[in-house]
Amino acid sequence: MQHNYRRLFSVPGGWKFSFAAFILRLPISMLYLAMVLFVVAETDSYSIAGVLSMAGSIVISIAAPLWSRAADQYGQSRILKITAPLHIFFMAAFVILLKTDAPIILWFTSALLFESFVIGSGQMVRRRWIYAIGEKDKVLTDTAYSFEAFVDEVIFTSGPVLATLLAATFAPEYAIFAAMFFVATGAYLFSSHKSSEPKPHPKNPDADHSLLIKERLVQAVFLPLVLCGSFFSAAGLVIVGYADEFGEREFSGLLVAVWSLGSGISAIAIGSIKWQRSDSIRFIESILALFLLTIPIYITAVILPGNFLLLSFSLFLNGLAIAPLLTSGFALAERSVPEERKTEVLAWAISALSLGGAIPPALTGYIIDTQGISVAFIVPLACMALSVASLLPFLAIWKMKISETSR
Repeated sequence: MQHNYRRLFSVPGGWKFSFAAFILRLPISMLYLAMVLFVVAETDSYSIAGVLSMAGSIVISIAAPLWSRAADQYGQSRILKITAPLHIFFMAAFVILLKTDAPIILWFTSALLFESFVIGSGQMVRRRWIYAIGEKDKVLTDTAYSFEAFVDEVIFTSGPVLATLLAATFAPEYAIFAAMFFVATGAYLFSSHKSSEPKPHPKNPDADHSLLIKERLVQAVFLPLVLCGSFFSAAGLVIVGYADEFGEREFSGLLVAVWSLGSGISAIAIGSIKWQRSDSIRFIESILALFLLTIPIYITAVILPGNFLLLSFSLFLNGLAIAPLLTSGFALAERSVPEERKTEVLAWAISALSLGGAIPPALTGYIIDTQGISVAFIVPLACMALSVASLLPFLAIWKMKISETSR
C-alpha cells in the first residue's frame, strides 16, 4: 500500500494541486447546509430552504459538465478565472438580498446564478492526476482516484461540521462567507500550478462536438450513478430522522461519520490494489455489493429499531462499498473518451450523483412525516434496487466492454 501512495505523491506537483483542490471543493459540502441554516434563520421556512437546495443541485448537475467541457477546450485556469469571481459575487448577492428582505424571486435568481457558476474541482483534480501521471500508468491512476475518493469523504464529513460551527458561533451567513473564502483561495492556488495543468484542446472542426451524455456508454454509467446519488441523499435523511425518532438527534452526526469512515477506509485500501478485473466488471460488482449491503441497514432499522450499535456496524459495512463504486465508475467513464474530453466525462459522472441527490429528499421527508421513519427506510433500499435494475437496458454495452477487455 505504501509503495503506491509513495509513487503517487512523488508525482511532480501532485500533493500541491490536490491540496488546492481540497480547499476549492470544501464549499461543496458546506453550501447545502449553510443555505438551509441561513434561509431558515431569515424566513423560518424549511420549505423554501428545501426548494432552493433542490433547484441548486439540479442547476449544478447541468452547469458543471458544460463548464468542464469548456475547461477541456480553453484550459482549467482560464475557465476558473471566469467562474470563481462570478460564483463569489452571486453568493454575496444572495446573502444581501435575503438580509434586506428583497422579493423572493430575487433570492432564487441569485441562488441559481451562483450555483450555475460552479465548475467541479473534483473532476478537474482527477483530470490533473491523469495528465501528471500519464495515461499508460493505470495502476497509479486508480490510486489517485482512490485517494481523491478518500479526500471526498474528509470533505463531506468536515464541511457540514464547519458550517454548523460557524453558524452557531457567529451567524448563519458566516458559513456562506467561509465558503466564499475557500472558493477564492482554492481557485487562486489551483490556477497557480501551471506545470500540472492539462493543455487545452481547441475544437477540431472535423470532430464530433455533441455532448458526451448522448453516448450510450456514458449513459450506462450516468443512470446508475444518479440512482446511487439518490440513495446517498435518502439514506442521509433517514439516518437523521431515525436518530430523532429515538430522541438521540446528536447521534445522527456520529452515524453519518461511521458511514463515511467505512468509505474512507476502503478508498485508501483499494488504492494499493493492482486490479486484474476490468473497470466495467468492477463497476457492476460494486453496484451489486452496495445494494446487498443496504439490506442490513433496512433490516437493522426496521426489525431491530433503536439498536444504534448494530445500525452503526451496518452503515460501516455499507460504506466499504461506496469508494469502489465511485473509483471504478470514474475510471470507466474517463477511459472511454479521448484525452480532450476527459474533464467533461468526469463531470457527467460526478454530476449524476448531485442530480440524484436532489430527487428524493421531498419524497423521503413526506414519508417520514406521514408514515414514520421505519417505512421511510424503504426509499434508500428502493434507490439501490433501481440502480441495479438500471444496468439492464445497457446489457449490450456491458457485454461489449467486458469482451473487449477479455481479449
